Amino acid sequence: MKPLGVTFSLDDFGTGYSSLSYLKRLPFAELKIDKSFIQDTPSDVNDTAIVKAILAMSKSLEMDVVAEGVENEEQRDFLLASGCQLFQGFLFAKPMTIEDFDRIVSLSDKDSK
Repeated sequence: MKPLGVTFSLDDFGTGYSSLSYLKRLPFAELKIDKSFIQDTPSDVNDTAIVKAILAMSKSLEMDVVAEGVENEEQRDFLLASGCQLFQGFLFAKPMTIEDFDRIVSLSDKDSK
């Protein structure tokens, strides 16, 4: 599927059914770290250690990582310093209507020209 441009992400990594065995058996290109590990970083020692371990493992497996639930600059800065490059969360945008989304994309397209 990858030659066709199709990739798969393992969502909510570290919780529920997102087992490490999936990484061995399935062709994931990306992990999404569950927001439950992000919300207390970098102040919580355990969450910080878990996030760093996931990032190190992902680097060894040549997988991208998305940090879910990034809500403040302190979290973003910690994640950037730890090697994470992809983020989701309220720091970047709150939920919005399709009309608002289209407006933002249109403005972004105009700015890039």
